[in-house]
Amino acid sequence: MEKLIIHKAKGLTGTITIPGDKSISHRCLMLGSLASGKTVIRNFLRSEDCLSTMESFRKLGIKIIRKKNKVTVFGKGLYGLKAPKKMLNANNSGTTTRLMLGILAAQPFTSKITGDKSLCRRPMLRVTEPLRRMGASITGKDGGNYTPLTISGGRLQGINFRSKVASAQVKSAVLLAGLYASGKTCVTEPVKSRDHTERMLGYFGVKPDIKGNTVCVKGGRELKGRKIEIPGDISSAAFFIVAGLIVPNSKLVIKNVGINPTRTGILEALLKMGAKLKIVNKRNREYEPAADIIVRPGNLKGTLIGGKIIPRLIDEIPILAVAAAMARGKTVFKDAGELRVKESDRIKTLCTELNKFGVKTRELKNGFIVYGGAPPKGAKSISHGDHRISMSMAVLALAAQGVSEIKDTACIKTSFPEFFGLLKKITG
Repeated sequence: MEKLIIHKAKGLTGTITIPGDKSISHRCLMLGSLASGKTVIRNFLRSEDCLSTMESFRKLGIKIIRKKNKVTVFGKGLYGLKAPKKMLNANNSGTTTRLMLGILAAQPFTSKITGDKSLCRRPMLRVTEPLRRMGASITGKDGGNYTPLTISGGRLQGINFRSKVASAQVKSAVLLAGLYASGKTCVTEPVKSRDHTERMLGYFGVKPDIKGNTVCVKGGRELKGRKIEIPGDISSAAFFIVAGLIVPNSKLVIKNVGINPTRTGILEALLKMGAKLKIVNKRNREYEPAADIIVRPGNLKGTLIGGKIIPRLIDEIPILAVAAAMARGKTVFKDAGELRVKESDRIKTLCTELNKFGVKTRELKNGFIVYGGAPPKGAKSISHGDHRISMSMAVLALAAQGVSEIKDTACIKTSFPEFFGLLKKITG
């Protein structure tokens, strides 16, 4: 079992560059595979999750060449995929599974997809139900709610789908299926979720119709291969942003961070808590905006985090909980029931692991409360197989008295394999 030993840091300094955005890396591979012609991707995230997507498309007959963080995809068009000879394995990647379901639902062959033990416990009905309404046949455990799943694709009909949850994975799966469906496919969300799929579709030549929280695509339009440079992942940058805020005598410059408005809830929440952040050198690429972020430590205060901002920072709540642990007063996280069905039950695991550091918490049905301000103490923490829990506790350990041990850290490689090296760089 891999582990990290972390001592209290005296200060964090340096300039770091964050690897490519995970969500965008997945989507570039997918749309590049479905496009006509060659797609060249730079700053591709070489995480286990993204490599699971890459391997799945190779099994579907797509030629993909990877040289470090540059990936070339030789797309075969919407109808160029071939029946896989083996079951597709998404390993730990929910994004791979759910978005692939949307694509596989339209193929003229039968395919199967599975994952590791953690993924096989994550719900899929939120995706399989609308795809069935479109005409796909999807079967599996508990009525198709859990992998492994068998997908018999075919002719799809466009639908108007009103999602009960604001989920980019659900929205993306239905929109990707809509590329093949007759007529128009529309997805309406209660609150707008991250919009990387919509932006990428437009960049690849199929511009969606967007009105408020509703996104529509018309079927039968071809994608065209493109050149793409992926900005740094703000979800990964968040760990170093919070580290720079809570460790005294720190100054960090984090370069090339994606600042898509549907993802910057983390920055807004931290600024509300009193964080000293500067966003500089903004550049608005044709598909995704980016900037550099300068971080200095300061006095944080507790706040309320809930409502419409939650879909824009759902993945960053574990590291926000660490900021809350170091803030004055209590921070209440609410409307975050989605955390119950992530790689772990993040509400329960966050409260459990923060308590080990001497941080008082209270678990709620759809959220939790962190009572901050007391100096954390070094602890023996475990990841529960969840990469974001592991990295969040590692950041808290930088501000804790004494020595901390974070166990089962191999899961970090699913999203951020460079985390260890960057952590070492800024701590000296």
